[in-house]
Amino acid sequence: MLRSHKSMNLSFEKAHELVNKSEDIKIYTHIDCDGVTAGSILSSMLDRLDKDHEIEFISLDKIDDLESENELTIFSDLGSGQDMSKFCTSSSKTLILDHHPPIRKIDEPVNGKLVELNPHYHNIDGSYEISGGGMTYLLARTFGYNDLSWMGVLSAVGDMQNSFSGKMVGLNDAILNESIQSNLVESKYDLAIYGRQTRPIFVALSYFGDVNLPITNNKTECLLLLNKLDIPSKNGRKHRSLCDLSVDEKSRLFSELVRMLSREVPSRYVKYVPKLISGDSYEFLMEEKYSPLRDASEFSTAVNACGRHNHHNVALNVLKGDRGAGLDEMEQLALEHRRYLAKKMEWIRGDDRIIPLKNIQYFEGSEIKSEVIGTIAGMILSYGDWKKPIIGFTPIGDGKEGIKVSLRCSRLLAYDGIHFGNLIRRVAKKVGGSGGGHSVACGAYIPEGSTDKFLTLFDESLKGMI
Repeated sequence: MLRSHKSMNLSFEKAHELVNKSEDIKIYTHIDCDGVTAGSILSSMLDRLDKDHEIEFISLDKIDDLESENELTIFSDLGSGQDMSKFCTSSSKTLILDHHPPIRKIDEPVNGKLVELNPHYHNIDGSYEISGGGMTYLLARTFGYNDLSWMGVLSAVGDMQNSFSGKMVGLNDAILNESIQSNLVESKYDLAIYGRQTRPIFVALSYFGDVNLPITNNKTECLLLLNKLDIPSKNGRKHRSLCDLSVDEKSRLFSELVRMLSREVPSRYVKYVPKLISGDSYEFLMEEKYSPLRDASEFSTAVNACGRHNHHNVALNVLKGDRGAGLDEMEQLALEHRRYLAKKMEWIRGDDRIIPLKNIQYFEGSEIKSEVIGTIAGMILSYGDWKKPIIGFTPIGDGKEGIKVSLRCSRLLAYDGIHFGNLIRRVAKKVGGSGGGHSVACGAYIPEGSTDKFLTLFDESLKGMI
């Protein structure tokens, strides 16, 4: 798989040796789906190697508070973009497995022994070619644990690495192919509608798309559309989900969605419309049909729900095989997560909190947890102006000073060539903060009192682009 990346292979050999020679290991990993899954891969690997270890889930702002206390410390899905000089001591051994742009040069000298594995060092783009979980899987693979490849696929989906192209590319594609060959994952071209296994099709349709349509947030219109297309919404008393539709029914629905979207978007975007409606989907073949774990997108949402509400260990246990009490608890957390999101969405809409500027729109979300501000921003986009990115602000909380910033936008804006992750990084830096992320989903941490300046700079930076 990595034949063309000899220098990267050498780095994984160093990491393999570092793990082999260590007995007391601490894992720090990020709190989102990619981070939780990356940590689960490492924990599964260390269990099999009979290595004593513990795992802690942290947000990026917590790194400065850490101290080296173990023989080997592993950072997964974080570390490359943070200053590690305080953490790395003369007696420490540190391994970083990250895919975010690094701030250090490869083999830059630091105190102690630091092995940093990052795709950017090898001209591989960590934004869409490999995730944090993908990087940890490649390490587990050096020990022969190829059966963990499905978690590499889940990490990539959770990190939205397939969202722009509608499929896996680069090392993500190689990991996917290993999963397919091991009969763990099935990949198929399908409608890009969330809730493939668990949502009634008329409900799933009501949440479809970045662009406002007559069916957006309107279940009655969705039922009328299905009836018009001669697609039954029920099979007897049971509501049908997307996975129940025949190829012919999906084809009719695809054609109608293309027609509807093409009427709503400017002519320059029409060629991109099919990409918004279809793409590769991934099913985990070891999971039962209609389970929230069967579809990669739904599984990633369930993991995120645990992480966003500080129940990372529930997701960890499920990822490592718990299909009993752990799965029940995960489903309950997912239900509570949906209720929380619905409540906060109603708060924003009820108070008309979306404020438009010339090139952006924003809302102040002081009553929203910092862990879910990005999710809310993505959901509320369909109620605002899809032609503008939406930004949400909320205090970091948990005793930390500062403001969490999250941005979401329609994929159509990314097709214009705007990379909001790079843009938010530059603007955040100008106000004394830090940021980054993907072209359509990104965020930042900025000082308190800097939101007005941040908004002005961001709005001005998009002049002539939106």
